[in-house]
Amino acid sequence: MGTLTVMSFLSMDELLAVEHAGWRSLCEGQGGAFYGELMTADGLMVLVNGMVLDREQVVESLDQSPPWDSYEVDRPRLVSLCDEGAALVYRAAAVRGEEEPFTALMSSVYRLVGGRPRLALYQQTSAPRG
Repeated sequence: MGTLTVMSFLSMDELLAVEHAGWRSLCEGQGGAFYGELMTADGLMVLVNGMVLDREQVVESLDQSPPWDSYEVDRPRLVSLCDEGAALVYRAAAVRGEEEPFTALMSSVYRLVGGRPRLALYQQTSAPRG
């Protein structure tokens, strides 16, 4: 008799919900705690300014950052990597105070750990507004 394999996968809806929760945490000034929990132990963020941050550096940076006032996620696309991994790619725009709006292309790579999505790699790429 064969063994039963339970396959898990990450859906567009599930990952968009996680991304929106992350953005809301950034708007509420709770980004450090949120991403400290969401990221894998070896997770990295590659930022538009060229910095590469590990999980501890992300938490420290976000704990010191002012909150965003608002954000928009546009044109999300899901890239399946394997049964337990996927990337979500989208354009985002965020506003903070009187600063110029921040617009970038985002890639968030997730893998299932303990049955829930965890952020393994996040990258921002500069993009013109529009």
